[in-house]
Amino acid sequence: MLKVKFNLEEKAFLTSNECCRIASCHNNIPHVVPVSYIFEDDLFYFASDYNTTKYRNIVKNNRVALVIDVYRSIGNKAVCIQGKSDIIESGEEFSRLYEIFYKRFEWVRMDPWKENEAAFIKVIPTNKTSWGL
Repeated sequence: MLKVKFNLEEKAFLTSNECCRIASCHNNIPHVVPVSYIFEDDLFYFASDYNTTKYRNIVKNNRVALVIDVYRSIGNKAVCIQGKSDIIESGEEFSRLYEIFYKRFEWVRMDPWKENEAAFIKVIPTNKTSWGL
């Protein structure tokens, strides 16, 4: 699988935002929710509680889509991603991601968690489309 590369404008846009919409699907029923994310090395990461529809969907079907966008009546900007996801529940990668999320997002500091209490989802893009960038 070839790794999707992002140009400089896309990278600047993706690192300057912190909210995206994640689409998952199970049994042909789509599900879309907003999540806080980080973008690092052309990969996306977000946190998920275990008792959510998105987590249950990803366990059963690791194909996901993300949309990061800014809507204006003129000058819309967006990056749309399709990709595969991996679940990170513990270990060195979990600890590294948790530290980043803890520093960046107040909601993490207000309701902290430990390994195996919630997961991080890594999204590996397999396709992308962008506009306005």
